[in-house]
Amino acid sequence: MAASSTATSVHDFIVKDASGKDVDLSTYKGKVLLIVNVASQCGLTNSNYTELAQLYEKYKDQGFEILAFPCNQFGGQEPGTNKEIVQFACTRFKAEYPIFDKVDVNGSNAAPIYKFLKSSKGGLFGDSIKWNFSKFLVDKEGRVVDRYAPTTSPLSIEKDIKKLLGSS
Repeated sequence: MAASSTATSVHDFIVKDASGKDVDLSTYKGKVLLIVNVASQCGLTNSNYTELAQLYEKYKDQGFEILAFPCNQFGGQEPGTNKEIVQFACTRFKAEYPIFDKVDVNGSNAAPIYKFLKSSKGGLFGDSIKWNFSKFLVDKEGRVVDRYAPTTSPLSIEKDIKKLLGSS
């Protein structure tokens, strides 16, 4: 696995899926990615999961992928096991996109992919992720193009996704 300091793209990382299997993110080369830290018990859960599912349904056949990373660092709002998280997202919100292993996004134990994302696009208040549903938009080459606040509606990002897909 690439150290975040030597990585040049999201495609340099290997992460774990919700069942603990390695996933080489280079399999997403040529796709536009929206990487999101998700939580099941957040005030932003309903709107974000609903709109993420709408975006995915609309653009998945055009080379768009959502990568969801559950995180329990904000108010303990993702306490469940990976299996419970996947069941929640897939049953309640019809999430068809991949949901990965629960990770830390801040601190010394932050997942390397999140260290890379944050170093590529610092936020309004520095590098750290502020809350659930922070979003990173990644181009087909694996470069972080933009970062969106937790309160940014996924549907409001649609124009940026279309631009990267070349379908604007």
